[in-house]
Amino acid sequence: MLLRTLLEARELKLSVLVGADALDRPLRWAFTTDLRDPRRYLSGGELVLTGMMWRRGPADSERFVSAVVEAGVAAVVAGTAGVGAVPEDMVEACRRYGLPLLEVAEDISFATITERVILTLAAERSGQASEQATALERHRQLVTAVAEGGGLGELLRLGAAELGADCRVVTPTGRLVAGTGPELLPGQRAELARRFLLADRLPRTVRLPGHGPVGLLAAGARGGNRLTSWALAVDGDLERRPEPQRALATELAGLVGLERVRAEERRRIENRPAATLARLVLTEGGGHAEIATRLGAAGFDPELPLRVLSAEVVGVPVAFAGTLLDELVAELVPHALVAPTGEEALAVVAAPPDRLGALVGQLREGARVVQAGLGAARLVIGVSGPVAVAGVRAAAVEARSARRLAVHRDPRGGVLSGEEIASHQLLLATVPDELRDSFRARLLGPLREYDAEHGSDLVHTLRVFLDCACSWTRTAAQLHLHVNTLRYRMGRIEELTGRRMSSFADRVDLFLALELGPTPQP
Repeated sequence: MLLRTLLEARELKLSVLVGADALDRPLRWAFTTDLRDPRRYLSGGELVLTGMMWRRGPADSERFVSAVVEAGVAAVVAGTAGVGAVPEDMVEACRRYGLPLLEVAEDISFATITERVILTLAAERSGQASEQATALERHRQLVTAVAEGGGLGELLRLGAAELGADCRVVTPTGRLVAGTGPELLPGQRAELARRFLLADRLPRTVRLPGHGPVGLLAAGARGGNRLTSWALAVDGDLERRPEPQRALATELAGLVGLERVRAEERRRIENRPAATLARLVLTEGGGHAEIATRLGAAGFDPELPLRVLSAEVVGVPVAFAGTLLDELVAELVPHALVAPTGEEALAVVAAPPDRLGALVGQLREGARVVQAGLGAARLVIGVSGPVAVAGVRAAAVEARSARRLAVHRDPRGGVLSGEEIASHQLLLATVPDELRDSFRARLLGPLREYDAEHGSDLVHTLRVFLDCACSWTRTAAQLHLHVNTLRYRMGRIEELTGRRMSSFADRVDLFLALELGPTPQP
């Protein structure tokens, strides 16, 4: 597919701002982004669609254009709904780098352009794969199901009929989006998602316990990242199927990816109030009445309790946290608004009390599945307790503090609720990292150095002593020591730290220093 082909589709209302002489560039895929530097999601040949929400000044245009050119993209389509006319600095940057720049009318969505690109590419691939009339008819049926809005269910029904095997679509969190045949158990869906995230290559056939072989394909991965994709699961050993059926499965995955783009576009529209709401919640800019009005306009039931969630993926872009958090809450609660807010993503969710009470455990299960695809990165989520509208701002503080504490508590990431944390721990979570490290090193550093040099266990002895309410007999029993030996150890601790166990204030200092460190792993 050439860039010229897209421009000739007059219903898309595209106009060339830069690169009228470069319209014969081939397009490999379409990618929507509002990241200032999206290189890690690009692999070359993409049509990049952007609303330019990343732009804060002229220098940002230079940075964005140089990044996408380095990634080898074919062209950029700029939307003007959020920024007005395309800025002149953006036009000049594209001209300097020789990057074609197109402008799209405000009444045309990026999803419409993406759909045209994917359908055209799918048609071209189908024509290359087979010239047989049956293959063309099969392709026509699948594309028609997408183009006429038949939905994912109809698309999978047609695909399953042609392949002679049940087909399902599963998210990276283990959520079943749609499927044919018997419904999989929650544990089986989670295992499919985990195998999909960890597979060394795709397509790949895996053995699903209690079910049999299943072929996995990526559907809608941005830049090859499976965490932003859906998994198409086809029953049977896909790799042993005839080539025409493998080609059909690949084509089906591409069309499922288009449905994912549509779903993402719908969710983006639904989440539009989230950014404004997040600003109101995180600042003093709006009162309870305004927050309640915003929630009501977004379809929230005023009678339902709320929770606020704060998520961060340490080691990847901020937008990633929003994508994962949105996916995690998708099937857990009836109402949710999710917005990236700087270093984190913030969500406000509402549900009946019983479902809201089960939310933390369900988030943990989903986060464990997702973690398989994060590698060295970590997903951490803080969850507030249930509140009414009047408590949303305080709940946001609680959720963010729980998230910060979760980062320090468990190096593997995870989900932590404010209800599970003592009040002093919530306070400690707000302490800056530099001050936290300094305080801990000043008090516990000498003990750790002594333990390392002498093979002793003074830090653990101190922790147990404080946990036992400073009882000599209970501590000695738990450590399997004679009381005199324990008294010797505690005397050494006092010498090294300069703190006295007889002083309540000194004991509090040592307790807080221990609390500021990572929780020991069993």
